[in-house]
Parts: sequence; C-alpha cells; structure tokens
Amino acid sequence: MKSNLEKNMEKSVQHYVYKAFKILLFILLGLAIAFLVGYIVMRLWNWLMPDIFGLPQIDYWKAVGILLFSKIIFGFGGGDGPGNKKKNKRKKFPKFDPCKPLRNDFSKWKHYDEFWKNEGEEAYKDYVARNESINNG
Repeated sequence: MKSNLEKNMEKSVQHYVYKAFKILLFILLGLAIAFLVGYIVMRLWNWLMPDIFGLPQIDYWKAVGILLFSKIIFGFGGGDGPGNKKKNKRKKFPKFDPCKPLRNDFSKWKHYDEFWKNEGEEAYKDYVARNESINNG
C-alpha cells in the first residue's frame, strides 16, 4: 500500500506533467497558427497585389516580415489604453468621491468673506511675519 505522502507526490508530479504538456501544446499551437497566418498573407499577396498594383510576388519570410511590420505600425491589439482604466475605475467605485462632503456643505462657508475681511487678513499677515522671522533669524 502507498502512504499518504506517496499519493500526494504522485498527484503533484501528475499535475506538473499535465501542466507542462498543456504549456507545450499551447506553444506548438501558437507556432502553427503563426505559420498558417504567414502562409495566408503570402497567398493573398501573391494572388492580389501583382494583378492590382503590379507588385512582385513574395516568398513566405517576406510575408511574415510584412505582417510583423504591420503589427508594429498598427499595434498588437492590446486595446486597454489609459483611458479605459479610468473608466473601469469609475465603474468599480462610482460613489467614492473624496470632495463630496466639501461640495455639498456650504453652511461653513456662509461667513467666509466677512471673516477674511475682519480677522483673516490680519492672521495671514501675522503668519507671514512669523515665517520671515524664523527664516531670517
């Protein structure tokens, strides 16, 4: 009989072998798709471009180069620019607004102008004088 440790080790090894097999399979599938896309670009170019524009026919590697060059110029289709991240953040946190209490509560600002004329200007002048004396002295 196998112990619990041996069973766990077998499961772990099977899991890693399965995972490695899946990764290898996806790599091979990706390479096959890349070669197929290059071949399709070559066939389309050789079918259309010489007749329409009078361009020469190309081989497989030139087709792959044209495809890669077009992907570099026109983008790889990432799609998520910085603008989309901001929109998604607003969707996740629609009610979070740190300035909302300040916007809605104007009762504290009712006497602001009067305070500034009477006490604020003097208080500001005292503050500036204190800072100048600290910096100079």
